[in-house]
Amino acid sequence: MRHRKAGLKLNRTPSHRNAMFRNMVTSLLKHERIRTTGAKAKEIRRWADHLITLAKRGDLHARRQALAIVREKEVVHKLFEQADERFGAVSGGYTRVIKLGKRPGDAAPMSLVELIALQDTKKKKAKKKKTKTEGRQKKKAVDKKAPAAGEAVKIDKKEKTSAKTKDEPSKVKPESAVGDTIEDKPEKKAKSAPKKQAATADKKDTPDSTTKKTEAKKTVEDEK
Repeated sequence: MRHRKAGLKLNRTPSHRNAMFRNMVTSLLKHERIRTTGAKAKEIRRWADHLITLAKRGDLHARRQALAIVREKEVVHKLFEQADERFGAVSGGYTRVIKLGKRPGDAAPMSLVELIALQDTKKKKAKKKKTKTEGRQKKKAVDKKAPAAGEAVKIDKKEKTSAKTKDEPSKVKPESAVGDTIEDKPEKKAKSAPKKQAATADKKDTPDSTTKKTEAKKTVEDEK
């Protein structure tokens, strides 16, 4: 059982396998690219990433750990000097693997392993900044366009009240209307006064029911 045992065996003994990968890592860091089979390329990326993280840390203990793996001291010194400038903006993925096709002799899949260039790291950093700034700008634009739920309700209420006041006529009459009503009242009284006088005059001219009865009685007595 392979508990806590990472890495590929590649049908080799541990000593042979470690020596092979140490040589491959030193050549990769020295020449910045190497051509090998696909399985070895996947495994060599793990070794290279580990060494670059040690170089980014940059202390004495990390340097000694790197010297225990890499064969040449000059390669280690060069790596530790250029690590911050070259890989400081990136947190992982320091190498890339490009498939080259099959080898003519035994048809083994071949790959090219190379370190990321300084320009690529700058481009990645710029892309991250752009995505962050664009996301913030979009959030601000959305917040400005779409207000909160409570604010929307308040605005609707205000608009409704303003619309009602525009549609409904004002209850308070203007000054001219009030003056007209006050001035019209005496005219109405003057018009109604002669009608009342005529009615009273008619009432006076017409005899009452009692006078009619007395006159009828007198006529009856006279006939007798």
